[in-house]
Amino acid sequence: METGSTSSRPPGSEALARRVRSEERPRRGFEYVEGWGMAMGAESRVWRPESADEVAEVFRRSRQSGRCLALRGAGRSYGDASINDRGDVLDISAMNRVLSFDEATGIADCEAGVTIRDLWRHSLPRGYWPKVVSGTMFPTLAGAAGMNIHGKNNYKVGTIGDAILEIDMVLPDGTFITVDRERRPELFHAAIGGFGMLGAITRVKIGTKKIHSGEIDVAGISVPNLGAMMDYVDAHTGTADYLVGWLDCFGRGEDLGRGLIHHARYLEPGEDPEAERTLTLAHQHLPGSIMGFPKGEVWRILKLVSHDPGMRLLNFTKHQMGKLEQRKGWYRQSHAAFNFLLDFVPNWKFAYGRKPGHGLIQYQVFLPKESALAGFTEIIGRQQKRGHTSYLGVLKRHRPDPFLLTHAMDGWSIAMDFAVTPKNRESLWATTDELTRVVLDHGGRFYFAKDAVIGPKTVEAMFDAEKLSAFRALKFQLDPGEMLQTNLWRRAFGPVETFTAPA
Repeated sequence: METGSTSSRPPGSEALARRVRSEERPRRGFEYVEGWGMAMGAESRVWRPESADEVAEVFRRSRQSGRCLALRGAGRSYGDASINDRGDVLDISAMNRVLSFDEATGIADCEAGVTIRDLWRHSLPRGYWPKVVSGTMFPTLAGAAGMNIHGKNNYKVGTIGDAILEIDMVLPDGTFITVDRERRPELFHAAIGGFGMLGAITRVKIGTKKIHSGEIDVAGISVPNLGAMMDYVDAHTGTADYLVGWLDCFGRGEDLGRGLIHHARYLEPGEDPEAERTLTLAHQHLPGSIMGFPKGEVWRILKLVSHDPGMRLLNFTKHQMGKLEQRKGWYRQSHAAFNFLLDFVPNWKFAYGRKPGHGLIQYQVFLPKESALAGFTEIIGRQQKRGHTSYLGVLKRHRPDPFLLTHAMDGWSIAMDFAVTPKNRESLWATTDELTRVVLDHGGRFYFAKDAVIGPKTVEAMFDAEKLSAFRALKFQLDPGEMLQTNLWRRAFGPVETFTAPA
């Protein structure tokens, strides 16, 4: 493959090219494709290529047929980021090999469909941990790069894009390219966070962090309100490796934003006398049961309290238990147990309902540090007033990054889960419209991996005009016919025509 420039095909691929042009390759079939939150989906033909060549072949067929195409990783985005109700879907999850791992530097070379789970299971026994992980271990690296995911340490290490060294892409016209901070830097910084609209990421070279234990030190800090939570986090960003806050969105008045902070730090060499044992995959295993009850069935219990009175009680109980957690001081958790809370109870989202029209959306908003407290206070108060209180709220501190359409800033985010039902959908969307106006009034932004509601006017308001224009120019240059489309693209960037193959 040529680097820093495009080529029609990587060397030595002629035999594979002949194979993928047969009717059997790449694999395809029709199925219902939905966002992770289950509140939106569509029937599509899904392609599952197993190589960059097969990705290029799918692109060729899309251009030939005039069917637009959405790119999909593990389908962990909550909304419609990988849904395409006007065309096909290309699922890269079958491209899942770790190609190499340098034990001297911790640099991993991975195919696009390698998940965060695959990466840490490969790196941890060698004494490394991914620099940035999401709250679930199952996103693919290509999907994580396309959404430029962040973790509980964003304020310290940035987004996953900051850890990525280079990427291979197949462009919409079928050419192959390798880009990094020196070779086509404008494309590198636009494709990361570009939610799959500029081309398919097929390989990711990424750095990991040297660790000296399979555990980290954790402390739970109970706080009475949102202001106290933000004060604590700001006071400890210089020393903590991770900081994240859970908040009770039902709290009012002086209790608004009450909750629990988890403050964590890596162990230094020699602090873990059992490092050889803790740096094993077995030690990272998340147990399959709670007091003998299968965790895969816990969602059925949660479903019984998935309504406002039940969640009010559950949030209050969690806040009280947080006070008890603080009393026990520092304790140790495995990296997996601390980082992947969303995987602790499998299928917990089913508590929101499994019937058509049911599910959840996550509304994550980012506000600059200067107005975050006032803005979040107004947002929480308004959702309560409108009868759509979030059942789960998570606070994080952030820092800026160099990527073109980044959501990150020197500020804060709150992610809020809202139940969706056929009865409340219209009023919930009206409420999010009202909240969005508050976000924009405070100079805020949204996160495409979570978004399900914003429109073109919001996109134009939240991004610098020059950066948005630069992204659109790249899109027009690389994909002038808009072959790559998703429901998210059409919703947030304005209506476009269904792709028609060029003459």
